[in-house]
Amino acid sequence: MNDDKRAVNPHTGQPVPDDPAPPKAPDAAASASAPASASAPATAKQAGPPQLSSMPSAQELAVRSVLETVMDPELGLSVIDLGLIREVHFLTGKTLVRMMLTTPFCPYAPQMMAEVKQATESAVPQPAEVEILPDAWSPDMMPDPGLLGFSY
Repeated sequence: MNDDKRAVNPHTGQPVPDDPAPPKAPDAAASASAPASASAPATAKQAGPPQLSSMPSAQELAVRSVLETVMDPELGLSVIDLGLIREVHFLTGKTLVRMMLTTPFCPYAPQMMAEVKQATESAVPQPAEVEILPDAWSPDMMPDPGLLGFSY
């Protein structure tokens, strides 16, 4: 993969790791031949910075599920189907949803932000904040661009 053009997860907006292979489970034969002092207990945590997980949390799945009901008034598709929801962060005391608009001067932006906020607050028991990202949207950010009638 080129370093200058990394793949991006369409749901989170985060770069996809270079190594898509999942971490391997320890081999039973290898661990049986290793001395007991060399093996770590199963409950030990990895030291160092936390690793980014490609799996969304149950809370994020709940938020994204409820956001499927928030529709773009002009296109008639949900903000999830359009790929507008880029990030969902659970912070202390609030949920931050970072989203894009299909056009920078979308006349429905205030309405869509309010609906995203209301839907998010219905899924998690804390206040939500919606932030609009300045990035340009395109149909290739959609999980299924065919919903717009494009054939890629």
